[in-house]
Amino acid sequence: KYDPTSFCDPTAAKIQHINIDWTVDFEKKIVYGTVELSFNVLQDGVSSITLDSKDLTIKKVSYGETVLIHNLGDKHKVFGSPLEITLSAPFNKGDDLVIAIEYETSSNASALQWLDAQQTAGKKHPYMFSQCQAIHARSLLPCQDSPSVKATYTSKVTVEAPLVALMSAIQCWEKTGKSDKGEMVKTYKFDQKVPTPSYLIAIVVGLLESRDIGPRSKVWSEKEFIERAKDEFAETEKMLAAGEELVGPYVWGQYDLLVLPPSFPYGGMENPCLTFVTPTLLAGDRSLANVIAHEIAHSWTGNLVTNHTWEDFWLNEGHTVFLERKIMSKLQGEKTRHFQAQMGLSSLRYSIDTFGEDSPYTKLVIKLEDVDPDDSFSSVPYEKGHTLLFFLEELLGGPSVFEPFLLSYINKFKYQSVSTAQWKDHLYEFFVDKKSVLDTVDWNDWFNSPGMPKNIPKYDQTLSKECTALADKWAKASPEDFSKFKAKELDHFNSWQKMEFLGQLLLKDPLTKEKISAMEKLYGFSDSGNSEIKFRWLRLGLRAKATSMIKPALDMVVEQGRLKFTRPLYRDLGTWEESRNQAIECFMKHKPCMHSTTAGLIKKDLKI
Repeated sequence: KYDPTSFCDPTAAKIQHINIDWTVDFEKKIVYGTVELSFNVLQDGVSSITLDSKDLTIKKVSYGETVLIHNLGDKHKVFGSPLEITLSAPFNKGDDLVIAIEYETSSNASALQWLDAQQTAGKKHPYMFSQCQAIHARSLLPCQDSPSVKATYTSKVTVEAPLVALMSAIQCWEKTGKSDKGEMVKTYKFDQKVPTPSYLIAIVVGLLESRDIGPRSKVWSEKEFIERAKDEFAETEKMLAAGEELVGPYVWGQYDLLVLPPSFPYGGMENPCLTFVTPTLLAGDRSLANVIAHEIAHSWTGNLVTNHTWEDFWLNEGHTVFLERKIMSKLQGEKTRHFQAQMGLSSLRYSIDTFGEDSPYTKLVIKLEDVDPDDSFSSVPYEKGHTLLFFLEELLGGPSVFEPFLLSYINKFKYQSVSTAQWKDHLYEFFVDKKSVLDTVDWNDWFNSPGMPKNIPKYDQTLSKECTALADKWAKASPEDFSKFKAKELDHFNSWQKMEFLGQLLLKDPLTKEKISAMEKLYGFSDSGNSEIKFRWLRLGLRAKATSMIKPALDMVVEQGRLKFTRPLYRDLGTWEESRNQAIECFMKHKPCMHSTTAGLIKKDLKI
């Protein structure tokens, strides 16, 4: 198959443009309407088209005035159903083919989360948002749901007034009118002129407000979050400018941010023109804004140059982490880049320990035959990919030598999708005078061996050595030593150093309950407004079998749905006999309010 996670064959005909006309129905929790798919026919004698779909009700398929025969094939448990369309006559290479499909989604569409008014901050109006990565776009619209297919799109979206609709595109206009039932509605028109893979089609509908945070940026959220968000993300333009300095012009026009309700499963999602972010970033001190740098970096690595299939996911995420840390280096110095790279290794170690050292999901390039990409999701493509790029940068002569390659990579493959083999070929083309150096790299080991990478760069330890010293001191301390620790030891630590201190303790043997109690009295981590610090502290407490940590851990998994926090906490709660039943009870109670991706993965984590 062209893409192991898709039913389509884009070598015969590939979608070039999508025109969407949707109505959002909160009562039925469905989206309905029509999509027109414009194809570039690439072969002679094309007599049928197969699209990806999942739980869609197809009402009519047509070519102009001609109604076309269509059939939904057998449903696969992960990939949905192939939508097989028989054309009225064979089409040949270069022919124009536009297929219109009238349909509606299921109320259980995996791409969409519907929130009742009570689940929102304002408590007065419902809310809906999408998350199409990796292969959920097919539950929102029939399409060629592979990252190898990139298309422009236009859309018209009708919602009940006074709600606001936004998409991963530039808004053209909005109009107020009446529905067929006489109710007040608002219709929004959007245009995405840059070819975009299906997983980056995104929609949100809610009672949203915006504030300007830069010359090409607004932040959107419910009004209850808007002022905090405006301050938290005030450095967005500086990050955009730093990205442009490294890898060329930002081609998407607008760069807006949307702060979603707490159930959003990710830290951020790089939807073009409208990055979705979790409210867990609202720390009050801009300390977690590196996530914004990450999503901004995706504007080039991921969105402009895209992995060919999800087996090459490291091309999206490894490059984006690398570019994110380059951006942060320009704003905060090179030592910060090294420090965050060092922290990333702890995250990588946890993922590998969770999957198992020999798991195929810990390889850089993975196989997804009959595998849900969500099941393979971890920090491996992010941090192992970043480690390879940092290793290559040092091997080839440092940032001044390697950064021009990054720019060249973007310029060569922009608006396209790329495989690992193509990336490697371009690396050799660019560094043609360093072929002998590149030949010393064990490429098979980097791409195809599970576990931690064998060649890890020696990162600068300036910012991490104090974290290491304090973590070692606590790990070795006896109860008689507790009085030697002072609260002021952390006074000069920034938020990232506190995170690293706790992260290093997580890699050691579990602490005692007495140590947890002594640390809490000194440092007051339980009161931290920084979600990353609080998360690590709760994990340390659960590993120490401190019963006082069970309730705050259960509170955290309910208050937010970010997978990075929720899955490890549920795993820790579920493996401790004292807390397992409470964890299962909590999960079953709150499952209806959780994002479908989150609920499905936690069910597997808890083994229920």
